[in-house]
Amino acid sequence: MRREFEVHPHMGLRKVRFPKSKPGEKKMNNSKVIYLVHAAAIAALYVVLTFLASMMGLSSGAIQVRFSEALTILPFFTPAAVPGLFIGCLLSNILTGCALWDVVFGSLATLAGAVATRLICKGMKNPWAAPIPPIIANMIIVPQVLMRVYMLEGTLLYFTATVGAGEVISCGIMGMVLLFALKPHADRIFHIPDASQSKILKAQKAK
Repeated sequence: MRREFEVHPHMGLRKVRFPKSKPGEKKMNNSKVIYLVHAAAIAALYVVLTFLASMMGLSSGAIQVRFSEALTILPFFTPAAVPGLFIGCLLSNILTGCALWDVVFGSLATLAGAVATRLICKGMKNPWAAPIPPIIANMIIVPQVLMRVYMLEGTLLYFTATVGAGEVISCGIMGMVLLFALKPHADRIFHIPDASQSKILKAQKAK
């Protein structure tokens, strides 16, 4: 409850008017909270799915099929997915015991893919463009990590092909299945109390 009275040493009890928060400020605060909740949920889900793939022996080696990489299409729906994916990948790499430079460059590859997906899909609004940036980013960076950090034997072309195959499965196939499953419900799941964001989500849902 808002306090409207205070005790003054000489004047006794008097009414005090406290400034009310503006509707725009309240909406902005709500947007920030929802943004942080979305980012945290995506990061947590990324970690859980990475551990699941790790338990099945799929998240390491030349051909990496991380279930969590399917989440890299989420920047198509919300900007909160960009920090969410980066933090999720960073924590996953640390918790699964990856080498230091794998933690650094692997997480940066995810960040680069997420940022590019957000920028491209925000402009084009084409869902089929969503998995392309993370696939390309990982095909460029991860083979270098496998060869220079883990000293795995093989050519750059071989590792580029195998990493690309894993990313196509994770991002291109599982990611697109996830995207089209979420698309009819995007306005409700990724709701942000902002008129412009709501219009973007409705336009994406209509396509």
